[in-house]
Amino acid sequence: MSKKFLTLISVLLIFTMIITACGDTGTSAEKEKETIKIGWIGSLTGDQAVWGTCESNTVKMLIEEVNANGGILGKQVEGIYYDTKGDAAEAVNATKRLITQDGVVAIIGPNASGQAISISSVLEQYKVPDIATVATNPKVTVNDDGSVKAYNFRVCFIDPYQGAVAAGYAYDRLGLRNAAVLYDVASDYSQGFTEFFEKTFAEKGGKIVAKEGFKEGDVEFKPQLSKIKDANPDMILMPYYYKEVALSANQARELGIDAVLIGGDGWPSEQLMTMAADAIEGSYVVNHLDFNDPEVKPLQEKYTAKYNLPMELNGYMAHDAFLLLQAAIEDAKSDDPVKITESLAKVTVQGVTGTIKISPEDHNPVGKEAAIVKIESADYIFQEKYGLQ
Repeated sequence: MSKKFLTLISVLLIFTMIITACGDTGTSAEKEKETIKIGWIGSLTGDQAVWGTCESNTVKMLIEEVNANGGILGKQVEGIYYDTKGDAAEAVNATKRLITQDGVVAIIGPNASGQAISISSVLEQYKVPDIATVATNPKVTVNDDGSVKAYNFRVCFIDPYQGAVAAGYAYDRLGLRNAAVLYDVASDYSQGFTEFFEKTFAEKGGKIVAKEGFKEGDVEFKPQLSKIKDANPDMILMPYYYKEVALSANQARELGIDAVLIGGDGWPSEQLMTMAADAIEGSYVVNHLDFNDPEVKPLQEKYTAKYNLPMELNGYMAHDAFLLLQAAIEDAKSDDPVKITESLAKVTVQGVTGTIKISPEDHNPVGKEAAIVKIESADYIFQEKYGLQ
């Protein structure tokens, strides 16, 4: 066999391989177009895993239901989920991977403000929208100069509202006048909540008699609580997450502090009820919804039946974020991320946490009310809607 003939065979083989590869790529691309990919990021490990697990489970459940009913725009939906481990840098990495490798059209989560703030530049770079669930710091959706972050949205109320509601309820309804604050100095959420609580409480005539800080992961709070005890407050604001709430509440009671404890949306968790049953009795919590609302029950029951777990607050927020995203895709009549982004501020959906209508000025939901929860006997026994007064 001549060298020329061998060369010709080699060229033909290479050409055939290229054609075949191109053919495979085309088939793969067609399959891609038949699927709408939605990303989710949040904590599946670490202290916040109980919330992240509920969020991701809820999104999975909703995607299964949507697909069973024909999908969105006639296409099946694929959910892709990444663990941020409660870390801002991990959130950035997960967001980049979802966009550049997985090709998602939008992202749901995370629930924590620090993580949600950290991914803003990535979303802007690739022009893909994100809907945060329980990330309440104002900086999640608005820049320091007051301009809106084009690709950041959320379905929760924000810290200025939450902090002001806590202060207003403490002063107006509970008649408390002297407040102490114990907060996480390393948390955007805790700092924001504290700032707006203090502002509103002082404006109403209340007095901040003590203010002490700690860092997430601390387990010993008695030095700070001893100083707070000396100030003899009527109440202690605890604007942080359930693990530290349980530890600090237990230690406060051990020191003989009987002040009313007040917290926010970082509290609600079955884990808190287990870890601090007696210590948090009589406490008040600013929450996003009334767990006992009859309209909430069907979702609770469906989730519990599927996963054999109680539904955490984050599941409700993830539910409403998914409804908002689905409505935006349908309004855009496209799975193009930029068109979806444009529609997110146009649509209105009725969620379990209220009516969700995003303001184009700040990408926050308009007019959401807080639910005030009183805890007794390690359970939620009293809830009411409360707005700013």
